[in-house]
Amino acid sequence: MILFGILSKAPGGPLTPYLQNPHITAADIARLKHNFGLDQPVYVQYLRWLAKVVTGDLGYSTSQSEPVVTAILERMPATLLLVGSAFVFSLAIGLTFGIVSALRPYSAIDYIITTFAFFGQSMPVFWFALMMQLAFAVTGITLLGYHIALPSAGIESSDQFDLGDRIEHLILPMLVLSLLNIATWSRFTRSSMLEVVRTDYMRTAAAKGLDRLTVILRHGLKNALIPVVTIIALSLPSLVTGAVITETIFAWPGMGRLFINALGQFDFSLLMGYLMMVSVMVVFCNLLADLAYAWLDPRVKYD
Repeated sequence: MILFGILSKAPGGPLTPYLQNPHITAADIARLKHNFGLDQPVYVQYLRWLAKVVTGDLGYSTSQSEPVVTAILERMPATLLLVGSAFVFSLAIGLTFGIVSALRPYSAIDYIITTFAFFGQSMPVFWFALMMQLAFAVTGITLLGYHIALPSAGIESSDQFDLGDRIEHLILPMLVLSLLNIATWSRFTRSSMLEVVRTDYMRTAAAKGLDRLTVILRHGLKNALIPVVTIIALSLPSLVTGAVITETIFAWPGMGRLFINALGQFDFSLLMGYLMMVSVMVVFCNLLADLAYAWLDPRVKYD
């Protein structure tokens, strides 16, 4: 409701694409307002829009000249590939860094990981993306006598699918999108693990003769993840919204770049469809976090 009200009151409103046409007259604009129902109160417009949304009709995209659902579904695989890869990479590296820091507190490796975490939390995404392009795409790196230059834009070099080529295009945007989450998740994991390793049940498990890896992963990590799950679950929508900047800089043909194009042309239906999708993701990820609590902590029961 809030998003619909804000976009409806934006300069030009949903008719902005038509106002940019010099051949359209004031009479044409008035007729379009009447045909689209824009001459009615905002709450009436919202109820009409909502009635279509619940049936799966998100409207028609004026910038893409196709239904909004079609425009989003066409670009969803590219975004899921980027966001999914960034999530798995962030989860693996972030938890590993956090566990290592907690097991070796105030050591050299802990200070190195902490410095990296502060760096990751401080770097603007757009600046870091441009620096990665400059370092690894424009200049390139020399490794073991081979000069390596990664692709700076796009998802593939040709129309034919090539797994190696797809991975090369994925590396830079994935690293950029993962940086903040690795930094944040590693710090929360470290803090939570530091509390767990000092508990009595951890010492009891070690006294029973269990190997250190089993004690850490089976008894320690599962309990330490309870507060971390909240951060991870609530970070999932931010991966999609963060992909807006990353996809734009790397010309990645996903939903984030689609959103930027829609914003530039003020494609009302497409903007609302994308924002509606992100809003649903936020609610779903909150539910996912609640369900994960019951799996991690047997004391949590849902009747």
